[in-house]
Amino acid sequence: MEYDFIIVGAGSAGCVLANRLSENPNNRVLLLEAGGKDWHPFIHVPAGLAKLMHLDSINWAYETEPQAELGGRRLYWPRGKVLGGSSSINAMCYCRGHRKDYDDWAANGAHGWGFDDVLPYFRQAEDQENGACEFHGTGGPLSVQNLRHTNPLSSIFIEAAAQAGQPLTDDFNGPRQRGFGYYQVTQRDGRRCSSAVAYLHPAMNRSNLDVRTHARATRILLEGRRATGVEYHKGRKRQIARGGQIILAGGAINSPQLLMLSGIGPADPLRSHGIELRHELPGVGQNLQDHLDVCTLVHCRQPITYDQISELASGIRYLFTRKGPASSNIAEAGGFVVSQYATDDRPDIQMHFVPAFLDDHGRNVLPGHGMTLHACVLRPESRGELTLRSADPMAAPLLQPNYLEREYDRKLMLECVRLAREIFAQEAFQPYAGDELYPGADAHADAAVLDFIRRKAETIYHPVGTCKMGADEMAVVDPRLHVRGLEALSVVDASIMPTLVSGNTNAPAIMIAEKFAAAV
Repeated sequence: MEYDFIIVGAGSAGCVLANRLSENPNNRVLLLEAGGKDWHPFIHVPAGLAKLMHLDSINWAYETEPQAELGGRRLYWPRGKVLGGSSSINAMCYCRGHRKDYDDWAANGAHGWGFDDVLPYFRQAEDQENGACEFHGTGGPLSVQNLRHTNPLSSIFIEAAAQAGQPLTDDFNGPRQRGFGYYQVTQRDGRRCSSAVAYLHPAMNRSNLDVRTHARATRILLEGRRATGVEYHKGRKRQIARGGQIILAGGAINSPQLLMLSGIGPADPLRSHGIELRHELPGVGQNLQDHLDVCTLVHCRQPITYDQISELASGIRYLFTRKGPASSNIAEAGGFVVSQYATDDRPDIQMHFVPAFLDDHGRNVLPGHGMTLHACVLRPESRGELTLRSADPMAAPLLQPNYLEREYDRKLMLECVRLAREIFAQEAFQPYAGDELYPGADAHADAAVLDFIRRKAETIYHPVGTCKMGADEMAVVDPRLHVRGLEALSVVDASIMPTLVSGNTNAPAIMIAEKFAAAV
């Protein structure tokens, strides 16, 4: 059987594409996903995200190459390997970024991707609990709701931010991004609303949609300059699927990896692995960007954090009411800051407050009660690359983000810690904030704080850019998201972002797929 569309990857974008392209009953659509079905209860119970970091069965569990500016550490990069992709394991924060992020894309060659161009697709995707307005839509597949439960410390954090001179906001995705408040989340009635829940499950019974899990794509088939199919492995069996249009939606890691395994990419590195060069595109795997995050941890004097909460009691309450701590995304409140180093009115630092100790992605459990304030540099200048480890399609690629390579990034990370400490020092926190665990009382000079950052900073899970959209020589896709120089092959996921957006990347990935599907 030949399909009209073959989609590789059932993540944030792939599930959107599967739904929208199969809405036309004349389209025969195949969706290939390397992971399995999203059956695990921890996926759907929001607070279960704390357990997902440890489940290799639904997580690619990548590691970077040693980072020169982070003491030679290899950083852990969890990515979803399951229906819904990373939208099935993330913290569900719904953020789009800033208007100027998209206007910059358009100004630098991604014509048709300015904010006014993309806003209709954000609104089309959205079912906003607070109702429709200029910036929000209702009736879309993706449920965006207010948290059903928040810890008292989250409101205290917002109060402390205001005392520190920061503005407040009730909508990070409205007319002004700057400010502190509660995150809205991709939840529906207290359950995670992943891209699989929102888009894929409602379409699964369509006779023209074929979804194959545990199907790992290993090569794009080319006839001359035209993509004609996908080779994939399901179990130990090698299979071939033929299609009129091939769409890669594997994300910033898997999409460029598959292109290079197929002989599409920079010539010399591919030849060095014995891969026949089928189409030279030097930008494949380049332009890797990510949000590096630093956590300030403070002991809490009162036992009201999530550290030692009764999982049994929370689970029973959630089972009967879909409310309580189990319905929380843990990172309930946060903010966007325009720092002293900002070059325009865009926030350049983002914060997520967690009313619990959180260290090493939650893998290092700390005793007692505590609070964690995440902070990341929104538009880092450092750029990295993704390259192949070998010609073996089952081998993880080499991830070299080059964190803190640029002085600007180091300066802004110091500002992240300074701002976090300033908020914890406010009057609102006085009854609660005890001793600082990280960076610690002895780390106050810039050199000492930077040393702490080098030892403890981690990703906040937003890699993008490795198949960037544009018109220059290093662009991999054009503004229609077609791979440059080839026919019937597109990339539709966060890898096409020319630059990072100023916020979380899940909502923009969904928007990208909505916009592409509307033009097909």
